[in-house]
Amino acid sequence: MRIALVGTRGVPARYGGFETCVEEVGARLAGRGHDVLVYTRRAGDPADRLSSYRGMRLTHLPAVRHKALETLSHTALSVAHLLTQRVDAAIVFNAANALFLPLLRMRHIPVATHVDGLEWKRAKWGGAGRRYYRAAEAMAVRWSDDLIADAIGIQEYYQDEFGAGSDYIAYGAPILDGIGSAKLAELEVEPGGYHLVVARFEPENHVDVTVDGYVRSGAKRPLLVVGSAPYGAEHTARIRELAAGNDSVRFLGAVWDQEQLDQLYAGAYTYLHGHSVGGTNPSLLRAMGAGAPTIAFDVRFNREVLGSAGRYFADATALATEITEAEADPDGTASRGRGSRAGADRYDWDAVAEKYEQLCDRLARGIRQPRVSGRRGAPHRAPLRAAVVASTGTED
Repeated sequence: MRIALVGTRGVPARYGGFETCVEEVGARLAGRGHDVLVYTRRAGDPADRLSSYRGMRLTHLPAVRHKALETLSHTALSVAHLLTQRVDAAIVFNAANALFLPLLRMRHIPVATHVDGLEWKRAKWGGAGRRYYRAAEAMAVRWSDDLIADAIGIQEYYQDEFGAGSDYIAYGAPILDGIGSAKLAELEVEPGGYHLVVARFEPENHVDVTVDGYVRSGAKRPLLVVGSAPYGAEHTARIRELAAGNDSVRFLGAVWDQEQLDQLYAGAYTYLHGHSVGGTNPSLLRAMGAGAPTIAFDVRFNREVLGSAGRYFADATALATEITEAEADPDGTASRGRGSRAGADRYDWDAVAEKYEQLCDRLARGIRQPRVSGRRGAPHRAPLRAAVVASTGTED
């Protein structure tokens, strides 16, 4: 099949969950003999722009550098280019890009939309942004041939809100066994000697709550904070203010060395995960695959993934208690890490890619989810597709 992957920053993956999914799934689809076209945001020196990567063909296009326009501007150009191509199926990532789905439908390109999380809940969007995301969800439902949800909670949200069926396909978890720790020395830390946060500095990721909780805990091990905020200087300033005067909180910024980042996950005494609105989170899966004992913000998405292997917090006070108890009980903390690592086996990239392949095959053969109007509170509920499966390959 000829398959197009649209709406992300592209590959190689250096940013978030969508990009990781595109790289891991796209490479596997290409390895199975499919022609995979990935649209990538143009950046840096033209000489560094790859024409192909891991078997995928890349098309580089520009984007407007603005939080409200970056995704939409790049996707608009990508769709314009895609209309000139012959493809059997397209996967559009991010419900925000649903604005362009009617163009693909007019061109008779079968399309599934990966709707991601509940973006309209993010504080970085003002009233207009939230209204747009709410409208985009409805457009995705109305104009997609199928929907992809990476969490059961997201799948049920679209069914309850719109009566829309979807395919549940979670992300994969990289298993980080035997990766060593040599690059931790560059940061002057040792395995088991620190707590870790990896997140963009956005309110819904609760980095401020995490730093506050750590400072209140009186933990003996330092806190390493990996991440930055492309937009949002005020929130970043608040995070740093909470850590003021505490030398045990170390801000590392973005870590682009994947080997070093993997070693940070694997060496963490605990991984503190504050994400709350994005469905199944790739950073959480990476921590699980590394066997990092995890204390997560208490929302359904995180409990769905971690289960009993996790500990949970709802505010800084609760997190302070969890960190204190984790340091006081090394054996119990290590046991939870082993349980987390065992749970990662449920999220396998090969099985994920197989589900995407099956979905693209259905799209190419004209098999679609039942059409719904896109109106909220639709009086009917579409039945879940019998073939909807988790990344384990078992029926849900």
